[in-house]
Amino acid sequence: MPPRKSAADGSMSSSKKDEIQVSKSPAEFFAENQSIAGFDNPGKSLYTTLRELIENSLDACESVNVLPDVSVTIEEMTQEQFNKMRGVPTDGASPPKKKKKVDVKDDSANNSNDDDNSQTPASEKGSAKDSAKKPTRRAGGDAYFLVTVRDNGCGMAHEAIPDLLGRVLSGSKYGVRQTRGKFGLGAKMALIWSKKSTGVPINIKTSHVKGVRGGGGGSVMTEDGTRKIGPKVSTCVLDIDIYKNQPRVIEHKQQDNKEGWIGTQMQVLVAGNWTTYKSRVVQYLQQLAIITPYAKLEMSYSNRSDEKKAFHLQFDRRSEQMPAQAREVKHHPSSVNNLLIQQLLERTRCTTLLKFLTSDLSGITTVVAKKLIDRLGSSFDEDMRPDELDDKQITRLVQLLRSTNDLFKSPDGGCLSPLGEYNLNLGIQKVVEPDIIATARDKPGAYDGHPFIVEAAVSLGGKDAKEGITVVRFANRIPLLFEGGADVATRVANSKIKWTSYKIDHKRDKIGVFVSIVSTKVPFKGTGKEYIGDDITEIQQSVKRALQGCCQQLRAHLAKRNALRDVKERKSRLLKYIPDVSKSLFGILEVMQKRKLEESEGVVRSASPRKRTSEWSPVKQIKTSASEGEVTSILNRMSKGVISEQILKQCLEDAVEINADAVFGADSNDNGDTRNGGSKSQNDDNDDRQSLCLVPIYDEPNPESNVIRHPLFDFYPINVQ
Repeated sequence: MPPRKSAADGSMSSSKKDEIQVSKSPAEFFAENQSIAGFDNPGKSLYTTLRELIENSLDACESVNVLPDVSVTIEEMTQEQFNKMRGVPTDGASPPKKKKKVDVKDDSANNSNDDDNSQTPASEKGSAKDSAKKPTRRAGGDAYFLVTVRDNGCGMAHEAIPDLLGRVLSGSKYGVRQTRGKFGLGAKMALIWSKKSTGVPINIKTSHVKGVRGGGGGSVMTEDGTRKIGPKVSTCVLDIDIYKNQPRVIEHKQQDNKEGWIGTQMQVLVAGNWTTYKSRVVQYLQQLAIITPYAKLEMSYSNRSDEKKAFHLQFDRRSEQMPAQAREVKHHPSSVNNLLIQQLLERTRCTTLLKFLTSDLSGITTVVAKKLIDRLGSSFDEDMRPDELDDKQITRLVQLLRSTNDLFKSPDGGCLSPLGEYNLNLGIQKVVEPDIIATARDKPGAYDGHPFIVEAAVSLGGKDAKEGITVVRFANRIPLLFEGGADVATRVANSKIKWTSYKIDHKRDKIGVFVSIVSTKVPFKGTGKEYIGDDITEIQQSVKRALQGCCQQLRAHLAKRNALRDVKERKSRLLKYIPDVSKSLFGILEVMQKRKLEESEGVVRSASPRKRTSEWSPVKQIKTSASEGEVTSILNRMSKGVISEQILKQCLEDAVEINADAVFGADSNDNGDTRNGGSKSQNDDNDDRQSLCLVPIYDEPNPESNVIRHPLFDFYPINVQ
């Protein structure tokens, strides 16, 4: 008799039979694994939502070469206020019979699809008594936030809005060029987080000019320099079906553009935690103002429960020079792999392998392509069709392309769009306000066929600056706020730079280190994309060279700064002892005056044995260094009150000041100017100085005047009455 199966064995066998293979859509996958996109917790989700919407606005403006004006509005509400706005029943009463379409802007009710969209969080479920006890916050200090981001960018075409914002992993940034985002996740994840946390769809308002699109497809400016205005304004209330990865349009309409506005406004209602991430949001905007000084950024925060918590933050535009747009280039041979080559072979329009290598890949000339085909072996031919290559031949081709370094040109840097030293300098001055700053850009480099450029700046001092090294990091002109300790910029600044050799005290000085890395493929570590590892030698060395270039610029200035600091310390020490010195000098003069008076009256005072044997006395020194007439003149002036202890003190202080001013003036002449208005190079009592007025000459100048010729200008002296 066979042994009887236990209940446990039966359950295991039945569970194996019931296993079903399930495939999930991209939207469903990221909804379940939202931490990959930076939505780790309510606080981080609020921060990431703001960041993604703001960066989308910047991309929309830069794509049509318009200086960005981005405004952000954050309105915090409690759970009770949220439930009242949404019409969520909390007292056991039946929900309202009549429901309107959701319009977040008008605070209206939910839409007809609320059955599967209005799932409230577990912390909201409870009796009316519990909600009455804690009406202000959800569990963990979370609340609800109405976020509105408005820009003046290119806008979106009316018919394209659902697909642009309602399909995960669909976007226009795929390709070999520098972009802030690439995978089409940002705004879609904000929509998914809104759906998960509040069940409210997003509200989009946009105005678009036909024929103007992102990526440099058109201009929003007319021939006379005015802004083109779209005739219509599109309004869309959009949800997403995460199981099908398709947009679910609730409302989609157009109306006349009476305001004459062009751009996009996105409004989303999400759960979040402002208390723990307020500082991160402010820090992000500050660093974004550094890396985009050509943008005007504005944020307003309000709280429906406490008006005193409201505040406004604004960063005005400092520069009108925008970086050049990054253009898309072809893949470099060193960056390819089997899948990529197979994809290129399937999509190519070339009829021969030789033409494919020269046309679909960058850095390969006809001569180089022929050499590659010869190295591939007898199974390859210049005239063979690309679709004739099998898997083995593709593998051989990839191996040769990745191992050959002596034939290919360097990767094309036209696909990169760095900020530029000028803008970086202005951005740091605008936000940090340092005492001194130096910027540098290293030569373009490449790793694994991916080009990159490193820009760096080192500043000293500034408002709210802390002692020691503070590293601010950017990747593709995006601030990186988290996991900075493992970043390549932090590690190079802390361990690879010998600050003392550049006259910088890395423990006492307030040092700001700013590193911006742009690349077609930034080598982020981890799924959060918050830091760049230091395992890529090319990037590490480039960061080090850029920082060293900044430090070399600062070294000359710092040497003079240290000399001036020593002069100030010496001046402070001298001024400290002037009262005692002046008192002692005046006491000596009083003794001399008393003895002079006694000598004139015939009084002879016997000196003590110690004084008779002493070879030094103040009186003797004065008499030996000055004539009898000079001593008599000094004593007479003292008797008339011309010389007093206070006058001696003032004279000594003036002498110290003159000595210090002489040093400061020499340094000012060496530098040519100073940040704090300059130092005087001449004394105030110099009457030989004359005013110099520079007047532009638009008419024909007098040829008889003494003209000073210079390669850059002609200087015509004129008499100033």
